[in-house]
Amino acid sequence: MRWKTSTICSGNSHSIPIKHLPIKEREVFKEVAASLEEQAFTEAWGQKAKALFSDALMDTFVNPDLKKLISKINVLGPANLPTAERERYNTILSQMDSIYSKAQVCPPAEKCWSLEPELTDIMATSRSYKKLLYAWEGWHNASGVPLRSLYPQFVELSNSASKMDGFKDTGDYWRSWYDSPTFEQDLETLFKQLEPLYQNLHAFVRRKLYDYYGSKYINLKGPIPAHLLGNMWSQTWNNIYNMMVPFPDKPSIDVTHTMVDKGYNATHMFRVSEEFFTSLGLIEMPPEFWDKSMLEKPTDGRDVVCHASAWDFYNRKDFRIKQCTTVTMEQLFTVHHEMGHIEYYLQYKDQPVSYRGGANPGFHEAVGDVLSLSVSTPKHLHTIGLLDQVTDDAESDINYLLKMALEKIAFLPFGYLIDQWRWGVFSGQTPPERYNAEWWYLR
Repeated sequence: MRWKTSTICSGNSHSIPIKHLPIKEREVFKEVAASLEEQAFTEAWGQKAKALFSDALMDTFVNPDLKKLISKINVLGPANLPTAERERYNTILSQMDSIYSKAQVCPPAEKCWSLEPELTDIMATSRSYKKLLYAWEGWHNASGVPLRSLYPQFVELSNSASKMDGFKDTGDYWRSWYDSPTFEQDLETLFKQLEPLYQNLHAFVRRKLYDYYGSKYINLKGPIPAHLLGNMWSQTWNNIYNMMVPFPDKPSIDVTHTMVDKGYNATHMFRVSEEFFTSLGLIEMPPEFWDKSMLEKPTDGRDVVCHASAWDFYNRKDFRIKQCTTVTMEQLFTVHHEMGHIEYYLQYKDQPVSYRGGANPGFHEAVGDVLSLSVSTPKHLHTIGLLDQVTDDAESDINYLLKMALEKIAFLPFGYLIDQWRWGVFSGQTPPERYNAEWWYLR
């Protein structure tokens, strides 16, 4: 995308050329400029649609497909906001994204740790209670403290935009994507069905951690300390599987060492993923994918957002992944997950623009997950030469199922509570002074 302007306003009377701004401010400005350009397009077409298609006229439509398309165009989101507020909204989002992704922990007399790869690796592999706590507290302070003053401003502006589209607040708008009047109740019902299994998993993990760390750190009747579960957010627990494998004499299903021994690198991992999809009759990656994707963390010292993401540039040929790929089994599954998103993009690339997206955000993630689950089975890992043998017995099955539970079952309550927290924040039920307390109450 070209930047339409080459200066940024400072105060009310003069401008500063972009090239004279600090690098971080330049990045924020470019992101804001891109968002503003997109929102100007959304506003122009949305206002035209509203002028041409009144609510009364749309009520007469007999074609549900046309009615849905026009309804989607009519929702303007942040494009509803006046110019100054729209710019502030995008600036806040860009600043929060930058703070969150680039926060570092800097131990005395050591090189600073970024989230990717140093902190992620420490959380996954260290078994030192104090080192894990230092990394966990350090990153949450480095990211959370500067974000705290920005988030309420984002909530206020986001709610204003959502109300202009006829929703009660942004949470109400997000829930509308799922086309279910009983969505909140449905989620609670599903969680209650899952809860006994989750509680048993939690108790098993807590006991194993107690056996390792002892009563000084683990209370057998209390919650598990958040920094001991192998992940900065405690959202998946599979990185501590080797501390609690039920039948350790069975062949390991972690193929990281095999990948390293076989000389895997980031590009090869994506080629292996592509071969999986084409073997199912799906589409190979277009040339633009290989030319323009960022598959590894840049070595030139640039700060980048390393959180894995898949991108559709809406021109029917440019699809990319941005990922700081490392050679691990977990990252191999992430590669398949992200490429699953690209395969989904490729399937609907010729649809109208309003339909070039998942049926809802959860559905898009489900597509990625069902594919990554398919390649994580011992049988598939054996097929692609990463497991020497597949042991077909009850004990090996239990090992595998526990590893999957630590990743998938542990995540579900976490994902649910994030939306519960955000819905409370957007509705005003959780005011800014209660943000942290409410989070830990839900946790």
